[in-house]
Amino acid sequence: MSMSKVAQALSRVYESLLPQREDLVFLLSCQGEAELQGIFSFADKVRAEFAGEGILLRAIIEFSNACKNSCLYCGLNAHNQTLPRYRLSRQEILEAASYAASQRIKTVVLQSGEDQGPSVAWLADIIREIKRSFDMAVTLSVGERPRRDYKAWKDAGADRYLLKIETGNRLLYRALHPGGESFENRLRCLRDLFELGYQVGSGNIIGLKGQTIAMIAEDILFFKQHDFDMIGIGPFIPHPQTGLSECVPADVRLVLKTLALARIVTKRAHLPATSALGSLEKDFRPEGLQSGANVVMPNFTPQPYRRMYEIYPHKRCVDEPVGSCAGCLETMAVSIGRSIDYSRGDAILSLDKR
Repeated sequence: MSMSKVAQALSRVYESLLPQREDLVFLLSCQGEAELQGIFSFADKVRAEFAGEGILLRAIIEFSNACKNSCLYCGLNAHNQTLPRYRLSRQEILEAASYAASQRIKTVVLQSGEDQGPSVAWLADIIREIKRSFDMAVTLSVGERPRRDYKAWKDAGADRYLLKIETGNRLLYRALHPGGESFENRLRCLRDLFELGYQVGSGNIIGLKGQTIAMIAEDILFFKQHDFDMIGIGPFIPHPQTGLSECVPADVRLVLKTLALARIVTKRAHLPATSALGSLEKDFRPEGLQSGANVVMPNFTPQPYRRMYEIYPHKRCVDEPVGSCAGCLETMAVSIGRSIDYSRGDAILSLDKR
């Protein structure tokens, strides 16, 4: 394939307010090493232009692995009877947040399955205490909830919310959610979060059974049209206790191409080199950071719970002491000529247009 065609398509995607799907499909389909490096290098330059050289840190605390849903791609699904379930106490969460703050990290991500056990007031109290004691940005990732819940947590001081679409194709979404979860309700949740003033993150999974290149291109356009503040793009990794246990893992090159094109199209969104990207046959997070990503998420979930938050198997850094990966990330940053940015890393996108 001619490199000039790749360069022309990259320029069109970069310069367009909303790129043509055909250009995205063309670039996602590229396979040659020179073509791939051209895409990744272009995305890295766009990242430097719009998001800077610093790598932002988000301290993730996975406070519950209970989940009412039966999503076919996730090891936390309600039908997984082999997984020990847990919920962290208020004190355990605050101790983890305190340790993250002591490591100069300014953002904590409170993540769980779709757990209906903890009350809205319980989580609101924890948010208030984190804000009061540690002055950290608080990101929530606890799934689909009524608008009143989102409002209560925003009123308590929550700054951001992560809610992936997983796939923007409605038919595929329905097939992956046999419990009846609807794409329309997920869109409703995202609208509520925007309207309530959250910095909103979404994202997708690459390599799902039934997913096509055209669907991934549509996802990238969806991210652009909604101006998400953060976009998490990770590989599908089959879990033995799911309906997709026999499927093959994602092609990491396709994941990196999607990440790169999301950077070129959205320009200013924060894009993490996800933990899943680091849990394949090797740690591909450095490659992600050289293909448009500007965020990493060190795990501050306390032991012995970390191994039990098993969305996918072979998760990296499940046995290390709490916070140990934060130091490793300094080494990773230096290895690719970058540095850690210890700021809060709020949304680069202008909030006044909402």
